[in-house]
Amino acid sequence: MASSSRRAAAFALARWILTKEFIPSLLPDGPDRAFIQDLVYTSIRRLRPLRFVLGKLVNKWPKGELEALLYIGAAQVLYMDDVPDFAAVSETVEAAKSAKGSSASVVNGVLRNLIRRREEFLALLNQSPLEVRESFPTRLVRRWEERFGKENAAELCRIHNAPAETFLARPDGTYVQLERGCKVSSVPGYDQGSFIVQDPAARHAVELLDVHPGERILDACAAPGGKAVQIAWRGASLTACEVNPNRRRRLEENLSRLNLKDVKVISDIPQVGDARFDKVLVDAPCSNTGVFRRRPDARWNWSEEKMLSLVELQSSILEKVAPLVSPGGILVYSTCSNEVEENLSQVKSFLAKHKEFSLSSERESLPFQTNQDGAYAAAFIRNGD
Repeated sequence: MASSSRRAAAFALARWILTKEFIPSLLPDGPDRAFIQDLVYTSIRRLRPLRFVLGKLVNKWPKGELEALLYIGAAQVLYMDDVPDFAAVSETVEAAKSAKGSSASVVNGVLRNLIRRREEFLALLNQSPLEVRESFPTRLVRRWEERFGKENAAELCRIHNAPAETFLARPDGTYVQLERGCKVSSVPGYDQGSFIVQDPAARHAVELLDVHPGERILDACAAPGGKAVQIAWRGASLTACEVNPNRRRRLEENLSRLNLKDVKVISDIPQVGDARFDKVLVDAPCSNTGVFRRRPDARWNWSEEKMLSLVELQSSILEKVAPLVSPGGILVYSTCSNEVEENLSQVKSFLAKHKEFSLSSERESLPFQTNQDGAYAAAFIRNGD
């Protein structure tokens, strides 16, 4: 790949460091997009050990594009075995020549020194705590160790650091794993809406919803639309709600590509009395700890404070939709998190406040058990009035 790929990756990474924007929106379209994404995602996944190592190779911590270039270069040297050392250095240095100041000479010196001392640094990392070695927030790793044990926590970290497999979900309920390097848009049936991209762990929520043709169903947090599509494929009369305008636009684009014209898209949860539904799905906003391998940046957005704020949001959404479930109907709550506060504790809190509901079933996908995304789903039945 040419130096322009490293330049584009460094620009995207520098922008993300500054703004924490949605990474795919920062990546340029073109034939090099997959490689650029690999550079950026690897750097973000391994941000903590990269900073640990680079901190021993620079006298003053760089900022801006130079910081991003050093991350990109070091990520190739330490974590991208398919990139030869000479290419990692020469192409990253070439990319640095268009940056300000003496970036090229700094990148050249640091990367060559890193290659010379690579075994030393890898040995240091191997002796470092799990959170440094595998690149996660310390508090999150401690939580996983307390809940799952040290061995499972370490395996969970390793899984979340592996590039995610891509699965295609089809209307008949089957999932097909896509070969690495294959573009989704090139798969036969893409233009006809014959499949969606979705991890098999997402099926739990839809299966608990137990959709039948003609049922009135509300998907209360519908974007980007994977579960909404699954519901519509099963013949339900679906209302899909999404309050965020940008995410709603993405939902509408996905429904359009799949030719699902009968889905009603709304911008806010209906008021009590406006409608009753046979079934309601709340695929709630969450901390995303189950999908770190797909969202490597999400680990750096995690904190207990942010998670507890999301717990309050999840609870408020459940409060809004509970009266919309018809007597005898089903309410399914799901997340792509493996944190107790967002899952089991949220369910217990809801049941304590809503005696008209009873827990029917719950499922959890733990990546170190399923080798799929982390996910949770619980189904409640509303007792007859």
